[in-house]
Amino acid sequence: MTLFICLVVIILCLFCANFLSYRILKGRTLKGRKWDLNICCGKTDGGGVNADIKRYKDIPNFVLLSSIYNLPFKDGEFRYVLCSHTMEHVDDPEKFYKELKRVGEHIVIVLPPMWDIAGAFLAVLEHKWVFLTLKKNHTELPKFVSLPFARRLQGLFGQQKRA
Repeated sequence: MTLFICLVVIILCLFCANFLSYRILKGRTLKGRKWDLNICCGKTDGGGVNADIKRYKDIPNFVLLSSIYNLPFKDGEFRYVLCSHTMEHVDDPEKFYKELKRVGEHIVIVLPPMWDIAGAFLAVLEHKWVFLTLKKNHTELPKFVSLPFARRLQGLFGQQKRA
């Protein structure tokens, strides 16, 4: 019985940390300003241009991207760029970040911090990278390492969410 209670407490803690990280803090960042470019927007409207490799629902000012490494925008076209929960999915975070810096003046990258164990370490079918940070928002690309077992598992089952 004690083991069962410990497992329930651990699962609840993981859920709460992930909910705080993904829903509350991400939402606060999204609503904190009008984003000139909300890259890999998913289902969220950043207030300016919203762009992604797939259309998830009807979002205003949407641009369908063929590649995140060669964005269809001019150099310095956007002042404020939001990249939320995308870097951990991409093949080459440094190349993608370089492209974001090309089109934007102020880049904010939202990542699952290491204290969000479920978001940072357990999403092996979705994420490729773990970012070595305790912060949620970044203006520079933090150090990162390959997520253990992710490449092997994604090779067997496919990557569930691609960027």
